[in-house]
Amino acid sequence: MGKLWVIFVASISIILPFLCNSFSPETPTDRRVLVLLDDFAIKSSHSLYFNSLKSRGFDLDFKLADDPKIALQRYGQYLYDALILFCPSIERFGGSIDLAAIINFVDSGHDLIIAADANASDLIREVATECGVEFDEDPSAMVIDHTSYAVSATEGDHTLIAGDDFIKSDVILGSKKIDAPVLFQGIGHSLNPSNSLVLKVLSASPAAYSANPKSKLSTPPSLTGSAISFVSIVQARNNARILITGSLSMFSNGFFRSHVQKAGSPTKHEKSGNEQFLTELSKWAFHERGHLKAVNVKHHKVGETDEPALYRINDDLEYSVEIYEWSGTSWEPYVADDVQVQFYMMSPYVLKTLLNNKKGLYSISFKVPDVYGVFQFKVEYQKLGYTSLSLSKQIPVRPYRHNEYERFIPTAYPYYGAAFSMMAGFFIFSFVHLYSK
Repeated sequence: MGKLWVIFVASISIILPFLCNSFSPETPTDRRVLVLLDDFAIKSSHSLYFNSLKSRGFDLDFKLADDPKIALQRYGQYLYDALILFCPSIERFGGSIDLAAIINFVDSGHDLIIAADANASDLIREVATECGVEFDEDPSAMVIDHTSYAVSATEGDHTLIAGDDFIKSDVILGSKKIDAPVLFQGIGHSLNPSNSLVLKVLSASPAAYSANPKSKLSTPPSLTGSAISFVSIVQARNNARILITGSLSMFSNGFFRSHVQKAGSPTKHEKSGNEQFLTELSKWAFHERGHLKAVNVKHHKVGETDEPALYRINDDLEYSVEIYEWSGTSWEPYVADDVQVQFYMMSPYVLKTLLNNKKGLYSISFKVPDVYGVFQFKVEYQKLGYTSLSLSKQIPVRPYRHNEYERFIPTAYPYYGAAFSMMAGFFIFSFVHLYSK
């Protein structure tokens, strides 16, 4: 029994470091990613995308989606920091993974990439629905576009689309312009209008529609035009990030290396925009860009350095915070002119835009309002593509004590003068009246 106990303790000591060394918002490094596949052939057919992740330091663990031994957590600790689902046809995950486990994984702050295609299973569709997007209900439908298709030797059914309607955001897609169109072939999806967190990153053209390319339309398609999204993203309120697309083939080596020419365009690109687009988008999805942290939140009276236990009404105070952005390798100063602080009690009594020194420090000075109670310093920063910041510090504000008021208030001098004149008149009247008798 004693030997078994020693072996058990030794095993736990070996396993625990791997369980606990996970993603942290403070140090987003050493990311471990579980990649679930329909077939191990995808590992080689999509190797350029996977190699891009590996070159940036990600540890990819490839498993078949129906492997009976797969799990996202063990002993109450998550084994992975992100999950990639390249298994569009899976009907049931193996091991302990199911729809609820994936949603809990995201709710715990972990990232997710979902790639579906024309044979997407109900399970994959349900996962996408939980994340705020709806794939076309018709299982035989694909996106068709007779104006923005990719020109090829054979005209085909115009399901191979050259998309270039990108979201306008450098933090999501990088600062370098994507010149070549992105090849897409698969199923389209729409966004849940009640979910304000989901965004289209690559949209279809106004002429696109979703239907079965092998049959004639008998009724108008339910999904048409720019309402169709090829690629969408979600940033949850806990800053977990999700990427969803209806095309697994857009990640493939063939699409990465393919020549592309959009219908109606005279330009033939030697290489599609898929590699640049998906590489930059993966940097956002895995927090290599747009990930903020706030440190050293301070406040004190002007001219002092120590944080007081409370303020008095009309005190002059200074508030400061340092904000940095993760660059993929290090924390760099975040520079913006739209970070605001509120001095808040039931509603903002003071709302000020923080000034920054271009080195990450944001600060402002202001006067405490002439209202006493329990206030909060609040910074609620939400900007497209960036993780949100929510900072608060509580502080009481007291009125003047009886011995802290000014003896003479300058604005009341006219009243003092009137009162003095009345008193002087009274004394003169009394003196005259007394000695006139």
